[in-house]
Amino acid sequence: MFRLTAVIIIFALPAAGAVDCYCRDGHGGQVQVGDATCLTVDGRTFLAVCDMSLNVPIWRDRGACPVG
Repeated sequence: MFRLTAVIIIFALPAAGAVDCYCRDGHGGQVQVGDATCLTVDGRTFLAVCDMSLNVPIWRDRGACPVG
């Protein structure tokens, strides 16, 4: 019985430590992974998508922001 309990605990631990990942926009707001927004960095404005790379949230450049 002890062995079964130990196995259940070992497999349950990684799920209990799951963390929501998100990016931060220029104003400190949270942006969910997969969402897009226009960012301005060093005077350049571009469409960026919040994505994951090696378990780290990053911004990926997707070109020019839509006009209008």
